[in-house]
Amino acid sequence: MQRSAERVREALVREGLLLLSDARLPSIVSLVAGAPVRGSWWAHPAGRDIFRVSEDLADHPDVLVNRLVSGKVTYVHRRLWPALLTLARARQPWQMHRLSRTARSLLARVARDGSVRVDTIAGPRERLAKAARELEDRLLVHAESTHTERGAHALVLQTWEVWAGPRETEPKAGAAHSTSAEALRARATLEQIVSEMNRRCGADGRLPWQNARPQPTARRGR
Repeated sequence: MQRSAERVREALVREGLLLLSDARLPSIVSLVAGAPVRGSWWAHPAGRDIFRVSEDLADHPDVLVNRLVSGKVTYVHRRLWPALLTLARARQPWQMHRLSRTARSLLARVARDGSVRVDTIAGPRERLAKAARELEDRLLVHAESTHTERGAHALVLQTWEVWAGPRETEPKAGAAHSTSAEALRARATLEQIVSEMNRRCGADGRLPWQNARPQPTARRGR
């Protein structure tokens, strides 16, 4: 397993982004299993090693984990944190347009408290889970799983300021919202990396704003 872990870390340093699982793009599952895995990788003979390697990588101080490429769990190397944090703080239309009422309420609570464990909030579980996924997919929060006192898993949502607090990051997540120019540069950085990966792997990985529906334009009076 040590050799697999080293190979995965080297791949992340080289690529900048690494998915947990994908049929074509570089992923932990493919690197550990030796080939893409169709269906659930838990049932694969290398399933336990895949889990251990993924957990080890997530705990590395140079790694951030969030849903990023094609809505899938993506490991992001430290050198791309500035671009990701810039976009996360931008509050651009693709992040806020058509955000559900539950998601907006949940976002306000996370902004107020800094960190929220979703299972402690009163309300329909399925609706809350869907709202949390909305926020994570739009990079409005950082999401991670934690073990509860009962041994179960619970989803914790954090503001990017809280996430970045104990880490040395640039730009500082506590700064004001990113400017449009900064956001454009950050988008270009990530788009170039994903575009090159797509070209090399014959894939169609997409970033969140590339999947967002455009806002309807207002009709002009005649």
